[in-house]
Amino acid sequence: MDNKCFLRIDNISKTYPGVKACDSISFEIMKGEIHALVGENGAGKSTLIKILAGVEKPDAGSGIIIDNITLPSFQNAIESVKKGIAVIFQDFSLFPNLTVAENISFSIEMEEGQKFINWRKINKRAKSSLKEVGITDIDVDIPLESLSIAKQQLVAIARALILNVKLIIMDEPTSSLTKGEVDNLFRIINELKARGITTLFISHKLDEVFKIADTITVLRDGKLIGTYIKNNLNEQKLISLMVGREIDFVKKSGSMTGDVLLDVRSITKKGNFKDISFKLHKNEILSITGLVGSGRTEVAKAIFGLNIPDSGEIYLKGKKVRISSPETAMKYGISYVPENRQQEGLIMGQSLRRNISISVLRQLRDKLGFLNFRKEKAITNEQIKALDIRAYSIDMLVKNLSGGNQQKVVVGKWIATKPEILIIDEPTNGIDIGAKAEIHKLLQGFANAGMGILMISSELPEVLAVSDKILVMRRGKITAEFNINEATQEKIMGKALSSA
Repeated sequence: MDNKCFLRIDNISKTYPGVKACDSISFEIMKGEIHALVGENGAGKSTLIKILAGVEKPDAGSGIIIDNITLPSFQNAIESVKKGIAVIFQDFSLFPNLTVAENISFSIEMEEGQKFINWRKINKRAKSSLKEVGITDIDVDIPLESLSIAKQQLVAIARALILNVKLIIMDEPTSSLTKGEVDNLFRIINELKARGITTLFISHKLDEVFKIADTITVLRDGKLIGTYIKNNLNEQKLISLMVGREIDFVKKSGSMTGDVLLDVRSITKKGNFKDISFKLHKNEILSITGLVGSGRTEVAKAIFGLNIPDSGEIYLKGKKVRISSPETAMKYGISYVPENRQQEGLIMGQSLRRNISISVLRQLRDKLGFLNFRKEKAITNEQIKALDIRAYSIDMLVKNLSGGNQQKVVVGKWIATKPEILIIDEPTNGIDIGAKAEIHKLLQGFANAGMGILMISSELPEVLAVSDKILVMRRGKITAEFNINEATQEKIMGKALSSA
């Protein structure tokens, strides 16, 4: 092994009942590099991360070579940490009810096994570690849960640094960050690189991969496709390597829109949004974009009865209505797919069948109030076929599906209600490139069939790919409206950053 190599993954395999999640994967991670790991959901990335974190053990014959020492595996997470590996999972694995200082020092206090806690030492250590990532304005005595997601992530990085980390693994680190927060994170990653600290960066956002990575390793169906110098790839080539086929992102046909379905007039919610007006037509995909915190989601929830406006009017097909609850919205033919599918859209411990049928339970009951299982099965299979949901059974637990298929289940749950208006918030957040293209085609198909779709999205390529019209929000107000033929990323970002 080259003396510039920090870690070699040697013939790693992991078999679960009925599936081989990792199949003889081998590649090297060099000291001080930023190494991206990409692949579709189900490619084996998460399993590989868990093996490197000491959470899972690989099959016999696998090996991890770290600083020229060969191990069959890490026996536990503590051994992985002692070897200089820190994993920052998507949920950060922090304790929201503990203080910032306690979160940063927790692991090292456990390792040292001190009988008494030296709070002055803990606070000093926390401040010093935060300073290393350029943060001096966080009060280390406040509960972690009072911080933004971006600052919680910096706390997780600071915690890794006090453990003398040599390799930081970041799993989808930018999924909930604004552009400015992403830029700050990348600055920190590059500073760590300058200090000789290696980063393994896992992301579905290929533009970010090309911006930050030195080297890119591609997995597909549990197998290694290859490791490449970034400059030898372009985005289309990388997509082809990831999915094994060409992916075409087809722009919406621009078909003529129909009658007005939804007419929102000057709705205002104090602290959320002000004087919001727009119209949504039949056959139309209307997108609302802007920075995180601009009020986009709050507007969507207002239309679905989850965030009732203080003033303003809503008209459906020319008739003034008051939408006071989700039940009322559903009666008017409105469905809502939330941003966080796992917490708000799905019951993760329940089956695909139960998740899809829950939105139409009243239709599935007979005169005595009993559930008609035959109808439930028929509706579930109808959505599975229509949305191409890949599962071995309608009774498969949703938590065992890939991210893309989970998102299709949420969509299927609401499409089963046969809505005229579909509100969908961040439709492709955290799903792979192939599933993203499939979701886009589904939305275009729904619109072409007569539905009106209100889409909330932070991803400008997505907005430009599927929309007929685009609204830009900033600080609770609409700052611009674009027809798709005149919109560009530069114009949209200009209006998202400035109200001028």
